[in-house]
Amino acid sequence: MSYALGIDIGGTFTDIVVYDHGGGRQYSRKVLTTHDDPARAVAAGVEGLLRRHGLPAREFTRVVHATTLFTNALIERHGAVTGLITTEGFRDTLEIGRERKFELYDLNTAKPEPLVPRNLRLEVRERLRADGAVERRLDTREVAARAGALVRSGVDSIAIVFLHAYANPRHEAAAARVIARRHPGIAVTTSHEVAPEIREYERASTTVANAYIKPLARRYLDAMARRLADLGIPAPLLLMLSSGGLTHVAEAERTPVQMLESGPAAGALAAAFFGREDSRGNLLAFDMGGTTAKLSLVDGGEPLTAYAFEAARQKRFMEGSGLPIRISTIELIEIGAGGGSIAGVDEIGLLKVGPRSAGSHPGPASYGLGGREPTVTDADFLLGYLNPEHFAGGEVRVDLPAARAALERLAKRVGLSLTEVAWGIHDVVNENMASAARVHIAERGRDPRDYALLCTGGAGPVHAWGVAKKLGLAQVICPPAAGVASALGLLVAPARVDRMATLGIRLDRDNPAALEAAFRRLEDEARAVMADTGLKLEMATVKRLADGRFLGQGFDLVVDLPAGPYDNSDESRRRLTGAFEAAYREKFALTPPDVPIEFINVRVAVRAPVAGAEVTVHGESTGAGGARRGQRPAYFREREAFVETAVYDRVRLAPGDEVRGPAVVEEEGSTLVIGPGGTARVAASGNIVVTLS
Repeated sequence: MSYALGIDIGGTFTDIVVYDHGGGRQYSRKVLTTHDDPARAVAAGVEGLLRRHGLPAREFTRVVHATTLFTNALIERHGAVTGLITTEGFRDTLEIGRERKFELYDLNTAKPEPLVPRNLRLEVRERLRADGAVERRLDTREVAARAGALVRSGVDSIAIVFLHAYANPRHEAAAARVIARRHPGIAVTTSHEVAPEIREYERASTTVANAYIKPLARRYLDAMARRLADLGIPAPLLLMLSSGGLTHVAEAERTPVQMLESGPAAGALAAAFFGREDSRGNLLAFDMGGTTAKLSLVDGGEPLTAYAFEAARQKRFMEGSGLPIRISTIELIEIGAGGGSIAGVDEIGLLKVGPRSAGSHPGPASYGLGGREPTVTDADFLLGYLNPEHFAGGEVRVDLPAARAALERLAKRVGLSLTEVAWGIHDVVNENMASAARVHIAERGRDPRDYALLCTGGAGPVHAWGVAKKLGLAQVICPPAAGVASALGLLVAPARVDRMATLGIRLDRDNPAALEAAFRRLEDEARAVMADTGLKLEMATVKRLADGRFLGQGFDLVVDLPAGPYDNSDESRRRLTGAFEAAYREKFALTPPDVPIEFINVRVAVRAPVAGAEVTVHGESTGAGGARRGQRPAYFREREAFVETAVYDRVRLAPGDEVRGPAVVEEEGSTLVIGPGGTARVAASGNIVVTLS
């Protein structure tokens, strides 16, 4: 007998899932996130789950964790006091950034403030050329002096970013050794370990972000491991990365920037896992929790991957308004649209929802914890979609009068009835998510009608019907235990290590054997990290990629490359050229004639299955009688009125059962809403597949 534990900490709820490998069953719990000490809610939730179901802590063989803590530290500027040591003349790179304004016609555009203030950005006289040759040697005494000045100024962490360190890391490595020897309590981050690629601003931004959260990550992950050990759980702690893979604690503490999108990545993996049997592999993964909603595309059963994103945006939807981070991440968009999103009126009297959130404390007014502003969750209660008697598995005692009072205050401001303002909040937040999804899908040249919407998160199934209708989708898929699906997604994730390097090679004149050597070096580095995680390397698979462009272009396209080895033969050049041109035509339809191809960066993604990741979820009936619990009034715009709506208990629905809308299907962590004209069928997989009229 063995058990696996998945822990996903969100902005409002912490989701905990235990999977029993012997019996093929899962147990789950949602608890309110404790922002002052997130590990406290985890410990209380896990302890309660073990006690309730009589699970032996000593039999746990695997623990996987994802968190939004590090992203929130960047957004809220709650990271460590950080210093920067850089090449002479480059201390202001972080402040200058790129010349492109994210709002072209706004004369008062505010760039994101650098994580390191100017007085903590110090320079040393050293210089490398673009090919890595030494122009001026590093003086380690100068490094020691600059580090001493930063420590006296109160820094807890130091980032080292030298010009062209991606081509030659010796100066950065020497500087790191000096600082570690003289100041062992200071966290040190070097750019060649975090982002060994060209483009100084992006490399510096990524390195500084890692340094900013590194002390926090070390304290937090150590505390989490201790809490689990205190509960008697002997399994080592594994961490979800933004790329959708797992790593061990030491690697996560070294480069915590790789975990910035760990929670959303788990949601996308869960969608791919749950949707593979009941779709053609093309899914729009829709994960809506208490604070945010996440949308990602799954093509052919695999979430799309990106190799850069922006953190802590000044304007949530504006590219260029955040801090550029160069890591591998599952490609997704995040919207300030969750159950706790606050509704209000803008300066011209229009109803707006989000991105401000009530979080877990004080939370929506209906939580009865002191919140007074109206939220999406409050509106969903008044529309009849949610059951106040058993919300979030009974973790939250619902105060309906408080929710009604909050909405009545807003209704008075906008001159609408209580029902109209509640529906308005529900519909506006649906439109926000549908609009973002349209753009996300269109930018990738896809047609939304080719996709099914797979909904997860506590609020996802409540809003999936409305979002799908706005997008013109024909099908909604709701997996079992949708409210904690991201936590279950942690348990099906493989281990993954990504490595990259800047190379710069032209296929028309350079030897592809240099490409082969670079890939082999990166693969060896990735396999070494895998070995530290205790995995069997013979099960690992390797994916090779490159950032390519036609000579003279100002942008790169990341493409999959054929398996090696590559040599200085016409066959190798033909295969590499064909791979790039095929990917380029898929993106842009045409390729320019007779223009050489150059690869700027090379990348590898090494993945290996993790023992205990064999999770099978099938629908099952409890045999406790009919699934229909009764009925209650719920509002549907199709009828422009409250209508008597059938209420079903999901646990009692068996494969093959059908439900006709209007209906709501309740389970411990979420509620699925099926509108008039919709038909739902419980598939053999346990998913509820809803066909829209």
